[in-house]
Amino acid sequence: MTNFFLILMGFFIVIANIIGFISYKKKKNLYFAAFIILLLAVSFGGIGGALAVFIIRDAFAIFYGLQVGQYLIVNSVIVFFIAILVTVIKKFRN
Repeated sequence: MTNFFLILMGFFIVIANIIGFISYKKKKNLYFAAFIILLLAVSFGGIGGALAVFIIRDAFAIFYGLQVGQYLIVNSVIVFFIAILVTVIKKFRN
């Protein structure tokens, strides 16, 4: 069961980053991409929690699914800090 949730976590992280990259290419805004990844963290966390409850059939299984959201939130914070770093570097170059 642990392997399933690790694969699910990796899958959701990759999908969220791909969607964030596509939104960056369309809007040319790193902050918007970080915000999209943050919104996907909430939705994928809910999906992961629901999947965990349906698969394990225990009320406390929702915490396994919410770990997916936790890692995606950390991922969106990292993207946000990269956006800040890129903005600072662009300001210093000008």
